[in-house]
Amino acid sequence: MNTIKIIDMSLREPGQRKAASMSFKEKLEVARTLDRLKLDTIELPAIGAAKADQLSNKTIASMVSTALSAAVEIGCGMVEETWESIRTARHPQLNLLVPVSTVQMEYTCHKKAPAMLELIQDQVKLCRFFCENVEFSAVDATRAETDFLYEAVKTAVAAGANRVTLCDSAGIFLPDEFAAFVTGLKENVPEMENVELYVQVSDEMGMGIACAAAALSAGANGVKCTAVPAGYPTLDQVATLVQKKGADMDIAASLKTTDLQRTISQLSRILAPVEESESSFRDVALGDVAGVTLDANDTITDVIAVVQQMGYDLSEEDNAKVYEAFLRVANKKHFVGTRELDAIIASTAMQVPTSFRIDNYVINSGNVITATANLLLEKDGEKLRGVGVGDGPIDAAFDAIEQIIGHHYELDDFQIQTVTEGRDAMGSALVKLRADGKVYSGSGISTDIIGASIRAYISALNKIVYDEA
Repeated sequence: MNTIKIIDMSLREPGQRKAASMSFKEKLEVARTLDRLKLDTIELPAIGAAKADQLSNKTIASMVSTALSAAVEIGCGMVEETWESIRTARHPQLNLLVPVSTVQMEYTCHKKAPAMLELIQDQVKLCRFFCENVEFSAVDATRAETDFLYEAVKTAVAAGANRVTLCDSAGIFLPDEFAAFVTGLKENVPEMENVELYVQVSDEMGMGIACAAAALSAGANGVKCTAVPAGYPTLDQVATLVQKKGADMDIAASLKTTDLQRTISQLSRILAPVEESESSFRDVALGDVAGVTLDANDTITDVIAVVQQMGYDLSEEDNAKVYEAFLRVANKKHFVGTRELDAIIASTAMQVPTSFRIDNYVINSGNVITATANLLLEKDGEKLRGVGVGDGPIDAAFDAIEQIIGHHYELDDFQIQTVTEGRDAMGSALVKLRADGKVYSGSGISTDIIGASIRAYISALNKIVYDEA
């Protein structure tokens, strides 16, 4: 029985819901939810020049145990940055996306076949320099010249790639054609004997899962899919294929299926497309109010209405402070979104005396150990120590705080972003805790993301303690 690999692309290929429109909390929630399914790999999108993308990857890498693969677009010049963003993952991988059809090579990379082979060799070697596991994804492979495709795969494997993905980007193959396509590659590229072969099949004609099944029967080692429909086979379809036809096809999978449907339902609420006509407020439970922007012309009534929809219940004094700070920002930025409004509330409203203070903390984390956090807090002169474990350093730190206070508060939202540039960049964290139906936000800033996150949590906690006193 061959155990196939199931690779989820929900974060890399989210379909109609663009990854760029997802909040940090949503990305993190998707990753953690997928992690519980015991997938073989979770794929992340290619990062841009923005520091936020790298910070997002770093946090996800610290919190999941599943193998994490980050996409790298060939020639983008972001190989090292991408590697740095996932290097702390337990099983980090780099996935080099390479167009191999004539039209895509010339349109995307402005290169002919010989120059493209040189670029493939150089880029795979660069990826291999940083990462032990490198995947070569042949984008638009089904429209490539067959001889060139074989040479491209040989070049990539010789340069260090130990995984190859064939992509039917245009969705032009029928199941028997895709099976023959896979067989042809394995027969004409003997180097594939020691390389894992995956397929990424378009569902353009509604036969994505049938093509994937044909490819697996022809010897493919894994299939890429998404949790919700996004133009590819879905997790549910792959699980059903293994369940119904696994014995006949001599295949099995390690996917945890006991709560698959519930998990997919959870992810559907996050990954569902956002309609432009959708008004006002989307999924307030996620701590974000979509589609709302405010400017200096908005009155205090308008601003506080949005604040209340975000889940805050502020006093008249705090409402006035928030509006005053809002105007200062709006006059400089011309518009203010809910992300900025969150930060304004965290730093302006509900400023209370300090109940808990951070004395010190020690965090242990890595890709071969379980993350632990040892925190020492002070309250009314008493030293309180807590030790927590978690899926990553931040999760472990929050668990340690809960051990100290003896209570679990719902984490309504968690965001991080850079404040300054450079290697010693300051990071800002925003934590929103929900207690008795009310939302309390806290902010923290540090060159250490974990430290900023701990400070933000304590800031929100102090507001809860003061309100409950």
